Amino acid sequence: MKFAHVRAVLFDLDGTLIDSAPDLAWAADQLRRTRGLEPLPLAHYRPAVGAGARGLIHAALGLGPEHPEFDALKHEFFDTYQGCMHQRTQAFEQVNETVAALLQYGMAWAVVTNKIERFALPITAALPLFASAGTVIGGDTTAHPKPHPAPLLEAARRLGCAPAHCIYVGDDRRDIEAGRAAGMATVAALYGYIGHADDPHTWGADAAIHAPLELLNFLQSGVH
Repeated sequence: MKFAHVRAVLFDLDGTLIDSAPDLAWAADQLRRTRGLEPLPLAHYRPAVGAGARGLIHAALGLGPEHPEFDALKHEFFDTYQGCMHQRTQAFEQVNETVAALLQYGMAWAVVTNKIERFALPITAALPLFASAGTVIGGDTTAHPKPHPAPLLEAARRLGCAPAHCIYVGDDRRDIEAGRAAGMATVAALYGYIGHADDPHTWGADAAIHAPLELLNFLQSGVH
């Protein structure tokens, strides 16, 4: 059984543990405001959050990495986001209860995100939820971000847990690909930031959940 001997749960961050879309969208929309453009609603930006700065800049201005001003826009976006990243971000409903249950089961847990350490470390340090996390791996902690398995393998190493005894939970195809490449069971978080054109049922995850607490249904068989 895929979930019979789980000793650690690794989570993606944005869209899986925390709802950071309001702050990310505000920073992206600031690109429009400073250029005299009308603001756009949060609902416009939410599906783009999973694609990071690239997706949010495209949602704001319709520009991609091939545009000559993209790098400058990315730095502008990062600087703006750094100034607002704690204002509206909070854990999704049921996340605190889910983590509390994992601790009761005696399981370790950790964060593996493509968010670079510049943002991932201060955000997780500011929220009480993450005080019990075994480690936080950012998109630049290892030489390769997801979908490469390196960040997940580094988290497992820091936790002292074999990859086969870990599961990875995330809301993006890259999360599932990284988990499978690392030899971990995978769970798709269907409540996360999934793009309009994306179908999580094609990702190849071992399970899918519509809310964080549903994860416990797959873990209880391995709890003694």
